[in-house]
Amino acid sequence: MKELTKAEEQVMQILWELKEANVREVVSNFPDPKPAYTTVATVMNALEKKGFADKIPAGKSHLFAVKISKEDYSGFKAGALVKNYFNGSFSRMASFFAKDNKLSIQELEEMIKIAKEQIEKEK
Repeated sequence: MKELTKAEEQVMQILWELKEANVREVVSNFPDPKPAYTTVATVMNALEKKGFADKIPAGKSHLFAVKISKEDYSGFKAGALVKNYFNGSFSRMASFFAKDNKLSIQELEEMIKIAKEQIEKEK
């Protein structure tokens, strides 16, 4: 799985919420000031090329449908975080977040579960 740019992630957050949408619908879901239609269209086409969305013909326009779930991408990002910043050590990650961010035990356990699942998928 490829990592999303900041702009791609902003568009995907909206697309994950809508499940499928055309460019105009995505633009309308951005807070003001809204990005240009052409900018969002370019990002959505990049998301299709990266495999995050399917482009479906719909009359004179296209719909973009989510292809990779938010949960799958979150797991990928959590696994990369553990691998890249904590040398693959879940205990180091948990210790860091417990000390610096005051997360609950349940939140730490969920993070560890997601990260482990993603690392297993990458093997």
